[in-house]
Amino acid sequence: MGNPVISSDKVEGTTVYSPDGGKLGSIDNLIIDKRSGQVRYAALEFGGFLGMGTDRYPIPWSMLTYDTNLDGYVVPLQQDQLEQAPRYDKAESPEYTDEYGRRVYDHYGVTW
Repeated sequence: MGNPVISSDKVEGTTVYSPDGGKLGSIDNLIIDKRSGQVRYAALEFGGFLGMGTDRYPIPWSMLTYDTNLDGYVVPLQQDQLEQAPRYDKAESPEYTDEYGRRVYDHYGVTW
């Protein structure tokens, strides 16, 4: 097995796929808990055209699985599920409070 750690700049821009291999978007950035140091979310860039009008979808980090064959992350979601998920415009990122986090995690059925 290769190196078990990765730099955040290598994660940013990585493609995210649905389980059937369809491209959902790419990781814009990671949201890290300041106290624990754990990655809490990957902000998935999705929608728009040629990078214009894209929204950011915070996905609980635990939902992403790296697939070496795809050279990207896979999430157990389809595009229509993602379209209903919490999101924000890049210029208006939310305040990542515990309340916001619980709402995001609840949406995906992930334990906070």
